[in-house]
Amino acid sequence: MIEDFLINFREFLQNAGLSESFALVLENLTVLIAMLLLAFVADRLTKMILVRLVGNMVKKSKNQYDDILLKRKVFKRIAHIAPAIVIYSAVPFLIEADGFVQAIKILTLFYIVLISALVIDSLISALHDIYMALPVSSGRSIKGYIQLVKILVYIIAALVIISILTEKNIGNLLTGLGAFAAVLMLVFKDTILGLVASIQLAGNNMVNVGDWISMPKYNADGDVIDISLNTVKVQNWDKTIATIPTYALVTESFNNWKGMEESGGRRIKRSINIDMQSVRLLDSKELSKYKEIHVLNDYISQKEKEIEEFNKKIGADTSDKINGRRLTNLGTFRKYLEQYLINHPKIHKNMTFLVRHLQPTEKGIPIEVYVFSNDQAWANYEAIQADIFDHILAVIPEFDLKVFQNPSGSDWKDLVRHIDRETR
Repeated sequence: MIEDFLINFREFLQNAGLSESFALVLENLTVLIAMLLLAFVADRLTKMILVRLVGNMVKKSKNQYDDILLKRKVFKRIAHIAPAIVIYSAVPFLIEADGFVQAIKILTLFYIVLISALVIDSLISALHDIYMALPVSSGRSIKGYIQLVKILVYIIAALVIISILTEKNIGNLLTGLGAFAAVLMLVFKDTILGLVASIQLAGNNMVNVGDWISMPKYNADGDVIDISLNTVKVQNWDKTIATIPTYALVTESFNNWKGMEESGGRRIKRSINIDMQSVRLLDSKELSKYKEIHVLNDYISQKEKEIEEFNKKIGADTSDKINGRRLTNLGTFRKYLEQYLINHPKIHKNMTFLVRHLQPTEKGIPIEVYVFSNDQAWANYEAIQADIFDHILAVIPEFDLKVFQNPSGSDWKDLVRHIDRETR
């Protein structure tokens, strides 16, 4: 029908006195203008139907998944294909312009393939958004796999485009690509390593979005906010963003604090150095004094009986402190500290609980507190830890113990004054 119309139109032009060549040019120009007008109309209609009409329906719908498709511009990109199809279908009606026709066909196919790749890209992104909205996505990032699929889509699109431009079969192109395998391996080295690492991270549940990890080599200490094919982004506590290569999480060591967060407790591990010269044995008068401390009353009473029975058993002369067994101010202080922490409302009672001596050093005897707070929030945890050690430092003198610290400027001044007084 269209061909008959064009023949009649050409005859009309020739009957009007135009030469055959000019009539042919005018006919092709008319077809070209009509083709562009039809493409414009097709573009408007598809946008009206797919973008506006479908968009209004989506907004009225209660289903959130179609909203994601609209947000990712899936319908809008599909609408761009319609005018290209119209142009590709109308091109054959251009007469005696084979080179021009072929060029338009190639450009049109190029455009269709590119838009199709963008449509698939948007659709994949929408599916990823839908997945992230599901409960199953909690802690399981598939962004790396999504990026891999997108790369494959664009590689296929590129091969199709090259096949169209060179007019060669895709199979032949793939055969030729074998010669460039080494180059491709070099170009996509990070992508390949990232893919393998992503599979290992997901398969072994090593790290997920939301985990707190620390990796000093990359200045990373904070929450994982994104896991992609090539990089893992960590928002540090100072709000800076650290970027770590995905494969580095497999080939190198890092700390994942997820176990701590799931345990319900956060470790407090800190020690105070006691001056060894302040450690001594306690007499009965001092024990009576410490009995007045509520948390030590039962402990001292029990220990007094136990020590008395032991000393009688071995016939120890207790008139001298060094004979037999006696309590020390350091041991009594350590027991006080245990009882204080047991009664502390912010200390986890079902996790590791230690108050211990460490190896004495030139800086004194370290008394280490190794317990867990039941509040994991950073600010609260630091406040609990600070309150505990404020209290420890305040009660140490009550046990006639001294905290070891290196001499400060004021210590040297006091020493100079003392020497000055002695020499006068």
